[in-house]
Amino acid sequence: MTLAERFGDRVQVSESWGERTVDVAAGDWIELLTFCRDTGYEFFDWLSGVDEPPDAFGVVAHVYNPSTRERLLLRTRVPRADPRLPSAVGVYRGANWHERETFEMFGVIFDDHPYLVPLLLPDGFEGHPLRKDFVLAARVAKAWPGAKEPGESGHGAPSRRKTLPPGVPADWPSPSTSTGPAAPPIPGEPTAPASTAERPAPSAGPGEPAPPGAAFAAERSAPAAGSGESAPSRSGSAAERPAPAAGSGESAPSGSISPERLDAPGSPSSPAASPSTPAGAGEAASSGESSSQSSESRAPLEEPDG
Repeated sequence: MTLAERFGDRVQVSESWGERTVDVAAGDWIELLTFCRDTGYEFFDWLSGVDEPPDAFGVVAHVYNPSTRERLLLRTRVPRADPRLPSAVGVYRGANWHERETFEMFGVIFDDHPYLVPLLLPDGFEGHPLRKDFVLAARVAKAWPGAKEPGESGHGAPSRRKTLPPGVPADWPSPSTSTGPAAPPIPGEPTAPASTAERPAPSAGPGEPAPPGAAFAAERSAPAAGSGESAPSRSGSAAERPAPAAGSGESAPSGSISPERLDAPGSPSSPAASPSTPAGAGEAASSGESSSQSSESRAPLEEPDG
């Protein structure tokens, strides 16, 4: 039995994109699905909806015959004011999730469905996103990043007047004209310094060596020459270095002058030194005095007789 013999004038068969398309009224939807299943079209492929404004929604199902490798595209229409259609789960169990998705995205109600609840959208979502009258608020809040026309992404000279996406009210603000206060900083998150000169130099803790970038940061923060301030030395002057303690077993570093020798005769800061004084005279005198002092300190104390 063919479709024409079974349905007569109630069915309309046409060729669309290389496949046979069968259109019936909403009242013959379940009967058409049952006839296709019984005549070899046992594989249910998919079911979805189509928004056909201003007065209807289309429901489309695709079935397949594994034996003859033939396909059928089954279509029907429901009124937009009351979009209701009998559920096809009793004929094809695979239509369960497809009808739930169509109900969620288009608002078509499938009567006698065993569990007609939202499938993809989060809880509390209002509206049906695949309807053509659904407001695409995200397209207004953020410009489309994949635009190819000049001016559509905010660059270049505009070639045409910008229009809002379909379904968006005319009083919605545009992202280029909307202004508002800057976003407050996140509590507990440090703000980055504006420039490199404002970054604080890394400091070393007690008993730890200085970080590798400490000397470079100190040079960057030092004032330029001629500004009236002297640049700090990297390691300090010899006079600022502490002298090693007596008997510690450490020798004074080369090139440094100990505080004890600053006032000794022959030293650069001694007032007794003169150009006529032979080289090494002051050092010999100071060494003689120190040796006599050390010998006196080493002599044993003698108690006076009587």
